Amino acid sequence: MKDKFFRDINYMRISVTNRCNMRCNYCMPNVVKNLCENEILTDDEIIETARAAVRCGIVKFKLTGGEPLLRPKIAEIIYKLKNISGVESVSMTTNGALLAENINELQKSGLDSVNISLDSLDIKRFEKITGFNLLDKVLDGIDAAISSGVHTKINTVLQKGINDDEWEKILLIAKENPVYVRFIELMPIGEGKNFWGISNEKILNDIRKKYQGVENDFSVHGNGPAVYIKIPGFLGGVGFISAMCGKFCSSCNRLRLTAQGKLKPCLSFADYLDVREILRSSEKNLIQAKLENLIKKAVELKPREHCFETPVKNSETLRMFEIGG
Repeated sequence: MKDKFFRDINYMRISVTNRCNMRCNYCMPNVVKNLCENEILTDDEIIETARAAVRCGIVKFKLTGGEPLLRPKIAEIIYKLKNISGVESVSMTTNGALLAENINELQKSGLDSVNISLDSLDIKRFEKITGFNLLDKVLDGIDAAISSGVHTKINTVLQKGINDDEWEKILLIAKENPVYVRFIELMPIGEGKNFWGISNEKILNDIRKKYQGVENDFSVHGNGPAVYIKIPGFLGGVGFISAMCGKFCSSCNRLRLTAQGKLKPCLSFADYLDVREILRSSEKNLIQAKLENLIKKAVELKPREHCFETPVKNSETLRMFEIGG
């Protein structure tokens, strides 16, 4: 499925809840009104939407939140997604605190890969960033994911003056383990507007100064815009998602579906199309055709690029946990 800029749109991120068991400072405020059950898409509505998306050319799905492991029957949703003919992969982004106790069920359901957020290895600093003393549980989740054989990535957001001195400590996880540590530049969405991020260009330069023989890795390791490097002697690899310094819009391949059924063509803008309205107000025999038309329209509406570097043009007022991280 091509958009008007000839980009191949084959990937959909689906938020399954706005609830979370952490309060990361750049993502979610301390006081949040959780959505009521009837405000979010049901399991069947998610699968119905995914079926239409696959017929339009979407073959990769990632489940996000909030924290997706707070969604009841999340493993069942993964299983049903994986069994839609044409689906190539189903992955998940999680904060990891509930992962150790769920990884076996997730693996059996067909989960292909998991991205685990980790912004600090210091207990006190971790609690300052996330609001909770859950570092040990997250590290247990990482270990469990690696042991399970599920493809594992670690996502790190560095903030100036808060955790930017920890890049190497977190990087070294990829030295001893077959995982990919990815540095994600802080984006000016919601709470993220209140903090200063660190340029991935700087981190890459620091890595090249510290380690000899760093090479570009052109292998595909995921669904989206990350670029990777190889460091000699490392079992795993290192990736960079550089929305700010390395604007990757020319290769954008995604749509986003919020927990409330808002289909977003671009993270930067407030435009969306309402999937939930079709699912709940249309005659059953017309739903799939209407969903397909809506998805194609969303693709047509994708802009050439985001405007994060010009905040006044950024019309999105929702916060990241409301959109899907």
